[in-house]
Formats: sequence, structure tokens, C-alpha cells
Amino acid sequence: MAKNHGPTVKNDKQYEALRDKGASKQKAARIANSDTKSTSRKGGKADKYEEWSKDDLQKKAKDVGIDGRSKMNKGELAKALRNS
Repeated sequence: MAKNHGPTVKNDKQYEALRDKGASKQKAARIANSDTKSTSRKGGKADKYEEWSKDDLQKKAKDVGIDGRSKMNKGELAKALRNS
């Protein structure tokens, strides 16, 4: 049985499954709290991170709050942004 994470998490079972797969607490809570229809539809039309410049990736990483971004190469930045 899933642990009760309080009123801030709507779907405790999904939250725990996401955390077990390595998702951050914030990402797991965001997904567990969203309705099924909004999480199942395909994402937007943004360019792939590989098409961004390293400078743009670093700016986005700063906005998201990724630590160690100044020492990352372009591929590492893209991977970190995908997993944030």
C-alpha cells in the first residue's frame, strides 16, 4: 500500500513509482497531481535541446536551478535539462 504523502500529493501510488524510478520530489508531485488527460497528450513544438546553443542551454539550466552547469558540456546540459 502506498504511503500517504499528505494533501499535497493526489496520487500517492504514482508519486512513489516515479520516485522509485529516480524522479525528483517536485517532478513526481507535479505528475502525480496532474489529471490523466493533461499528462497523456503529446508535448509542444519546442526545438530539441541538441539544436540549442550551449549558451542557451546554460541559461535554461540556470533558470531551472541545475547545479554544476558551468562545468557541463552541451550533451550533459541537455541530459540534465531533460531529467529536471
